[in-house]
Amino acid sequence: MALGTAAAPNELRFDAGRICLDLLATTHPGERLDGVEPLRAWITGSGLVPPGTPLPHADAGWLAGFRELRGHVRQLVRGRNIAGTPSYDPSYDLALARVNGLARAAAPPAPRAVPGEDGCLVRELAEPPECAALLAAVARDAVELLTDPVARAAVRECEGDNCPLVYLDTSRGRRRRWCSSEVCGNRERVARHRRRAALARA
Repeated sequence: MALGTAAAPNELRFDAGRICLDLLATTHPGERLDGVEPLRAWITGSGLVPPGTPLPHADAGWLAGFRELRGHVRQLVRGRNIAGTPSYDPSYDLALARVNGLARAAAPPAPRAVPGEDGCLVRELAEPPECAALLAAVARDAVELLTDPVARAAVRECEGDNCPLVYLDTSRGRRRRWCSSEVCGNRERVARHRRRAALARA
């Protein structure tokens, strides 16, 4: 995404710092996983599979599975305050059990090294990935995030107006304010400029 440009309505984003948080970003500003093709693009863009991995066997069942996992991860991330203390909500335990179940349901897709067109080794998968294996990889990422005190403490909510996205703040000094400097940060800079211009005219 170019500096100073807003995200396109259906553009997938991969700037939250963790795969599980990138999955949460697929709901804003609207549903971005609105079909199997966007899901295939998200799976590849997130790094769950190497670039160019064919996913012809992905279907509506995959879409339902990823959306369901997304809802559980959202519940777990939002069900904790910055210190990591659970807020009371009966659905929290259900989401936790489901994510834990998905995390242990299947082994991650096995990679292998093969010669590329230029002779250098490239990564590909030993066999076509199954949905359960990919869901397990995202669920494990969520488990790792939620059980790592340092990472958990670095989870932030975007300060942009009407932006519910969360991200992992790995910036120096932990001063990152927006889910994306190019999206919400740019909107804030434009709004600040307009306010200054309006004051100058007044």
